[in-house]
Amino acid sequence: MLNLQQREHRQAWVLLAPMVIMMLLLTAWPLLRTLWLSFTDAALISTGTGPNYVGLDNYLYALTDPDFRDAFGRTLYFTIVTVAIEGVLGVLVALLLNQKFLGRNILRVLVILPWALPTIVNAMMWRLNFNPDYGSINALLTQLGILDSYRSWLGSTDAALNSVMFADIWKNYPLVTLLVLAALQSIPEDLYEAARLDGASAWRRFRAITFPAIVAPLGVALVLRTIDAFKVFDIIYVMTRGGPMDSTKTLSFFVYQESFSYMRAGSGAAYAILMALMCGVLIAVYLLMLLRQRRRSTAHEA
Repeated sequence: MLNLQQREHRQAWVLLAPMVIMMLLLTAWPLLRTLWLSFTDAALISTGTGPNYVGLDNYLYALTDPDFRDAFGRTLYFTIVTVAIEGVLGVLVALLLNQKFLGRNILRVLVILPWALPTIVNAMMWRLNFNPDYGSINALLTQLGILDSYRSWLGSTDAALNSVMFADIWKNYPLVTLLVLAALQSIPEDLYEAARLDGASAWRRFRAITFPAIVAPLGVALVLRTIDAFKVFDIIYVMTRGGPMDSTKTLSFFVYQESFSYMRAGSGAAYAILMALMCGVLIAVYLLMLLRQRRRSTAHEA
């Protein structure tokens, strides 16, 4: 019996070996290379001599760099606000789509469309919508009497980041909606009927029946969106290029500029490692949530 188990384990490792090798080549090696570069003064442009070892200088400079701290603050603001609004909006839309009304299936398809769009397409579309000369946002707000004249949304240091966040929320809240809607449809209707017969109000039904059923998928959706929002890059690159006056420069864009615009591969690698560690914390939170959810499911089944 033991020999059979050993053969099965050996066969499993043989089958997994190609995938493990590919993961090492595509993930582990670039990460180790970046880690090594972060301890040097390497530059993307060859200077005739190899990179010099500088120890922790790049990391110490990063921790005292005011531009890095500002980029971290913007990233934190972007992440917290967008994820919070996406969570609330996603739950509200899911509750609406869970009701029975004429045209519900058509509305469900329309809700999915923003999420189905590629991020680059979404960013370009909203860049055109926010255009100060012919954008639809200015036209709508002036016709409604909210604005007296057209405004340069992406050219204003006060409005640029919030405009990008609006575009990001519009694209990604359907993900929360889909996960919550799937959980809502798994709730037996008998529970709601019994609660109505007991005289429970709509709020009590939501608190006692709906919320416990959606809290786990909602938590997973919010953690995934937090990780994604924290490393936001593509929508900012297309819409603002980090401007105006660095008002939309997040950590990912900061690392990009340090490495490829300023050609400082060593310090750029250090910034990238610090950002990877921050993302690692978010991933650890996600794994802990999954583990807790599995334990609850196991205890419930027992």
